[in-house]
Amino acid sequence: MFDVLLARIRARAAAVVTRAKATLLAAWRPRGVVTGFIADMTRSHAEVVAENALLRQQLIVAARAVKRPDFRRLDRGWLVMLASVVPRWRDAMLLVKPDTVLRWHREGFRLFWRWRSSPRSKPKPRIHADTIGLIGRMARDNGLWGAERIRGELLKLGIPVSKRTIQKYMRDARPPGPHRRQPWLTFLRNHTVWACDFLQVYDIWFRPVFAFFIVDVNTKRVVHLAVTRNPTEQWTAQQLRDATPFGVAPQFIIRDRDGKFGSSFDRVAMGAGMRVLKTAVKAPLMNSVCERFLGSVRRECLDHVLIIGNSHLLRVLQEYAVAFFNSARPHQGLAQQMPVPSKRPSQRARATVVAFPILGGLHNDYRIAA
Repeated sequence: MFDVLLARIRARAAAVVTRAKATLLAAWRPRGVVTGFIADMTRSHAEVVAENALLRQQLIVAARAVKRPDFRRLDRGWLVMLASVVPRWRDAMLLVKPDTVLRWHREGFRLFWRWRSSPRSKPKPRIHADTIGLIGRMARDNGLWGAERIRGELLKLGIPVSKRTIQKYMRDARPPGPHRRQPWLTFLRNHTVWACDFLQVYDIWFRPVFAFFIVDVNTKRVVHLAVTRNPTEQWTAQQLRDATPFGVAPQFIIRDRDGKFGSSFDRVAMGAGMRVLKTAVKAPLMNSVCERFLGSVRRECLDHVLIIGNSHLLRVLQEYAVAFFNSARPHQGLAQQMPVPSKRPSQRARATVVAFPILGGLHNDYRIAA
């Protein structure tokens, strides 16, 4: 009984001494060169070296040319390690709070045990590699399909796979995120779509002339072109009527939000059975086919010709767009085919090739002589 009481008295006395020591150290915190020197004399050499290293690392961070101290991962690791060997490390922290250092230590502790608990070797999948590849292929090719839909498709092929397994391998092919909708390119391929736009040109007298084009998005064929100096809403609507004289129209027509189209253009399109798709704001790829065509017109034609007037511009564009672009110019997007397909002749060893000049020899259309 006496021994237990004596042990309690000793423990209480040790706690009081520790608290008193901490209080005295906090009160005797060095605030000058002389007091700091006297405090260093009472500490060991290893403690002073460690505290100097801690302060030096903070000076390295502060010397970087940034508005606020930027502690990188290596800097955080060094500060956490030095703080573990410096007894009074809280007094040596000048750039960050002690709570921040403790948070860094907890983050490093979590990362360390996450690394220790992770498997050293990747487990072998229990299903065949071809099945894993098929799951990824279905997930990439069908953005609207979920795990259960893919599971049903695999069962149709005679491949039983659980839903959890499909979800596991879907993450590699299609990361989780918001619901994936049909891509714009898929929409264009599944419908007959026209695109229209204006191209502003200046003649030899520096007067503006406007060329209006309608292009088939899928076949890249120039459907209609016209030239005017004063494009109005009624004039543009009349061009759409001329492009659909017998009621033959696509499902959709793409236009921008220019005032030269207006409500008259939309009424004519609705009367022909078309739905008008206005380009969205900051969506340059929505009318990319027509924009790409206008760029080709400038680079391959108008940059090399001086335009005299309206009729001259119309003849030049008809020769380029109708005679050359539609029937003679191969396109990479069409596997080097023409918008208006023509039968390719059989390859002959000694065939005679004849060149037909376009725009006075600016381009040439090569054909095999009959």
